Amino acid sequence: MRIALDAMGGDFAPDVPVEGALAAADELPRSSEILLVGRQTEIEETLAKHGAQADRFQIVDAPDVVGMGEKPLAAVRGKPKSSIGIGLGLQKRGGADGFISAGNTGAVMAASTILLGLHPGVQRPAIGTLFPTGSEPVLVLDGGANVDCSPRELQGFAYIGAVYARDVLGRSNPTVGLLNIGEEEEKGSAAVKEAYALLKHSTHFQFIGNVEGRDILRGACDVVVCDGFVGNVVLKFYESVARLVHGLLDREVGRDVLEAPAMQRVFKVLDYSEYGGAPLLGIRGVSIICHGSSPPRAIKNAIRVAMQSVQSHLSQHIGAEFAGGEAVA
Repeated sequence: MRIALDAMGGDFAPDVPVEGALAAADELPRSSEILLVGRQTEIEETLAKHGAQADRFQIVDAPDVVGMGEKPLAAVRGKPKSSIGIGLGLQKRGGADGFISAGNTGAVMAASTILLGLHPGVQRPAIGTLFPTGSEPVLVLDGGANVDCSPRELQGFAYIGAVYARDVLGRSNPTVGLLNIGEEEEKGSAAVKEAYALLKHSTHFQFIGNVEGRDILRGACDVVVCDGFVGNVVLKFYESVARLVHGLLDREVGRDVLEAPAMQRVFKVLDYSEYGGAPLLGIRGVSIICHGSSPPRAIKNAIRVAMQSVQSHLSQHIGAEFAGGEAVA
């Protein structure tokens, strides 16, 4: 298995991607390989800085870099030799099985959709984000790829999420909830109410009806479906609360308590970097999107997520689900 990593993506590239790759390489099976995609000289210098030999990884030279502030489509079309374009091109040609980037999210989404394509029946891809609970994580999608969604697209996200829950999270009979402002069927926008009507007839998973924001972290279901506007607001709010809680505890109880093993276990659960990156689901391949500010640990875990997606044949199973007809968005 070969995973292509955008070494130029993120706020602290190439240092953080290279550090993450080095950490992951220590745990990879011998049959797996990480390809570092980016400016070769900079990657080699970064490897040397960390005391690693340049021949430890295959380096794929990509002279261009897509900046965080660039317009996605213009960057994808204007910079075909960017680390994003070349990395995804490798996957398209069979030179890699998956791609990871902490770079410009819009550019990664656009390039993934253009270069890899969508499975027939999938109108839009969705970003799948994992949220912690008291036990097992919950998948929320869409996490920000699509601001406005039709009822059919929301229905499609439910099918995509159910496949992810089965293949990657190991939920044999996944439960799906529709994020709303109340549990009653008549609540919500016109699109959400119509999506409810479509989902309640689903036979490929258990639709439990509407769920509210408070239900996400208590693990009321395996998959929570919403449009990307709502999903991204929920994600950013959660991240801010986790930081607030950590800061309050640091101030009120002191560093010694925070460093206790039990507290470290709690904060490990709350730390988004433990979940690596967010998969772009619905494309014909594996594309993992990481935070621009991701630390090396997040990159390392994103490599794990990419490998799990490849090993479980996630993309192929999503395609098969939509080929059946019921899930067509």
